[in-house]
Amino acid sequence: MSKTKSAFFCQQCGYESMKWVGKCPNCNNWNSFVEEVIVKGTDKKENDEWSNYDQSNLSNGPRGKTIPIQEVSSAEEKRILTADAELNRVLGGGIVLGSIVLVAGEPGIGKSTLFLQIGLQLGDIKVLYISGEESEQQIKMRADRIGINSDQFYLLTESNTQTIFQEIKKLKPQLVIVDSIQTLQSPFVESGPGSVSQIRTTAAELQRFAKETNTPVFLIGHITKDGSIAGPKILEHMVDTVLQFEGDRNYAYRILRTLKNRFGSNAELGIYEMTGTGMRTVSNPSELLITQKEEQLSGIAIAATIEGLRPLLIEGQALVTQSVYGTPQRTVSGFDLRRLQLLLAVLEKRGGFHFGVKDVFVNIAGGLKIEDPSIDLAIVSALLSSYEDVPINQHYCFAGEVGLSGEIRAVNRIEQRIAEAEKLGFEKIILSKYNAKSLQKLKFNIEVVPLAKVEELYQYLF
Repeated sequence: MSKTKSAFFCQQCGYESMKWVGKCPNCNNWNSFVEEVIVKGTDKKENDEWSNYDQSNLSNGPRGKTIPIQEVSSAEEKRILTADAELNRVLGGGIVLGSIVLVAGEPGIGKSTLFLQIGLQLGDIKVLYISGEESEQQIKMRADRIGINSDQFYLLTESNTQTIFQEIKKLKPQLVIVDSIQTLQSPFVESGPGSVSQIRTTAAELQRFAKETNTPVFLIGHITKDGSIAGPKILEHMVDTVLQFEGDRNYAYRILRTLKNRFGSNAELGIYEMTGTGMRTVSNPSELLITQKEEQLSGIAIAATIEGLRPLLIEGQALVTQSVYGTPQRTVSGFDLRRLQLLLAVLEKRGGFHFGVKDVFVNIAGGLKIEDPSIDLAIVSALLSSYEDVPINQHYCFAGEVGLSGEIRAVNRIEQRIAEAEKLGFEKIILSKYNAKSLQKLKFNIEVVPLAKVEELYQYLF
């Protein structure tokens, strides 16, 4: 017989309580507890569920036995290399066998399209695509649009986990893609799909399947209104890798960013371009993110930034106009508003520029969101260029952080930034003089201009 009980779960963090409380003791959110009914089955065969599954590729050894760490053989993880070089880079060199990967992003950003495309490209690997949101006809229409055929790609439109595992036992796939984790429902829990207890239970079942059969699993997930991954925080702890798929739907570019990775760097990112035939990998994004202009315009400066482990040259745009309202406007796109206010205060205090009576607009071209502090110098240059209405030479680029006293601070991995600027044909790169000390013995075909303060930057450019 099965035992039924109810518990209260925090909808924000998944904290469980036997009674309703007003404030969650874990995440301090108010009125976030919801009662959910839980059914615990006693006839579930925990140990024999995957006993008849093909486990010939398992290399973990016996479980449940205490052994010294010296006896554990250290071998490199076996990986599946996909045809998508960007995904391979983000995952740390390919899909690790037995790993479970969570991919989250805005609705309509292209998550389903990307992983349908990746599954179809793995021609010699048996892939099972499980969809709880779309019918077979809808998925087939998208596959026809992508234009890739594979006889090793299988579809299953089902949300009940027990039915899914029965089909998995029959098919024995080498890769499983679940779209999405919020639509799955376990018969052992009575709450509806998408609830905290359902997400936690179904993710745990898929995690157990992945580890015991050494089959990689991709979970496509939703995000909430505030941009966090929907479901309990424990979902991100359970999986091996968390990827964030982001970008503005009004632009063609998408970024696949690593938030957590147990098998590689969590500072990597891949860049895609959305086309009518699916996602296209962008191997050299710097050329696409810099606007090709025939004439020089004021308020534009090129920044040499680092995103993950990849150097990027991006275009920072600024517009400074006389304010027609009582309170000047400060509007940004792709840049931190508080950082802009800090830079304006530095320019007003150290340079004597009266931005307090001006409207200021800042935009990062291409719809990207940049957090690298080395973009400060380019934004300051663009602001000064728009303020004076004098264009900056389009063959100049900038790499430096600006401090509160107006000093230009050094940034890391400057050699990679210089090499990327040199490759794209820039003539000069303006950076901190503290970076220049480490570059004295190196020779570049691009002129390195070291500066110490914002005042020197203004004198040099104008």
